[in-house]
Amino acid sequence: MGLRLDMVWYMIVAVSLIEAAAAADYHLNWTVPPSLDFYSNWSRTTFEVGDAVIFNWTGTHNVADVSKGDYDNCTKVRAVLDSDDPIRVNFSSSGNRYFICTVDSHCEQGQKVAFLIKGTVNNNSSSAPFVTVPASSEVFTFLLTVFLIYNV
Repeated sequence: MGLRLDMVWYMIVAVSLIEAAAAADYHLNWTVPPSLDFYSNWSRTTFEVGDAVIFNWTGTHNVADVSKGDYDNCTKVRAVLDSDDPIRVNFSSSGNRYFICTVDSHCEQGQKVAFLIKGTVNNNSSSAPFVTVPASSEVFTFLLTVFLIYNV
């Protein structure tokens, strides 16, 4: 009995570690910053394919997904993601992504951020296998079933 219970606990720890390695959500307080390099700390964060950034704000702002040139020059583009708070941006491919606020002179005041996304998306079915992380409820059901089978 003690060995079986230990086994269940090891499985819980293993599943927790797998879930911790899954994609992450990063919340960004999107506002006109106190300095031009304020958002550069976000640019130093390592993002992976599957991660997401959620832009949150109060007041009048927006989020535009722009090219490197538009980012550098604070070019006001028409393709704004949305003007409703919050905006969720999922990183589905590796590379650089650039975002600015096109309201008034917010971008020129430093309200812009660049992200480097690392990793790849596996679209080739003949490549190496990958792990699918089940939802927490599925994990709980599985562990409960194992526990009941070995302890009945």
